[in-house]
Amino acid sequence: MSDIWSRVHDERRTLIADLAGLPAQAWEQPSLAAGWTIHDVAAHLVDNARTTPLRLVVAMAKARFDFDRQNANGVAAAKGSSPEETLQRLRDVASRRSGPPAPKASRLVEEIAHGEDIRRPLGIERDYPVASVLDALDYQLHTPQRFDGAKELLGDVRLVATDADFSAGDGPVVEGSALDLLMVATGRAPRTEGLSGAGVARLVELGRATA
Repeated sequence: MSDIWSRVHDERRTLIADLAGLPAQAWEQPSLAAGWTIHDVAAHLVDNARTTPLRLVVAMAKARFDFDRQNANGVAAAKGSSPEETLQRLRDVASRRSGPPAPKASRLVEEIAHGEDIRRPLGIERDYPVASVLDALDYQLHTPQRFDGAKELLGDVRLVATDADFSAGDGPVVEGSALDLLMVATGRAPRTEGLSGAGVARLVELGRATA
């Protein structure tokens, strides 16, 4: 993962290009992130890219150590008065290498997952580099749920990628693209059309997929 930051920067630049062609009304559509519009997610990515360990501590203190409140405050601060302003702010932070005190692979998870939060509702498809998706998926599946990971999921199902050499977990099998498995592991509850196997019903029970 020595090139992790270059891949994070590539994801940011590609998303900026996708956002640049959107009409203003598209920015106000709901994203996959519950309660957030496309514009909100873009602002969250700006806030994430600006984050440093010290800045996060200060922000958490202001939010009385409520993570959801801290995220909402960050979106409000990073969001421009127009889509164009927010997009410019995203351009301004695209090459930054700062982040919260977490493994760098978590930044790749953020960029890909939030990229899909934006793209899927808008019908935009991205052919992600397989290595980036697999690194993000591996990180997510080795991170406990209390830290927004999905490690516990591996005790319920076995995830098998249909487009890459990847499998993990014990239990009934769930097959899908590496990207769809990442969406499962990040709690996006993708629709089951892209998944197959005896474990899909278990994912629906867990709220990790939508029938």
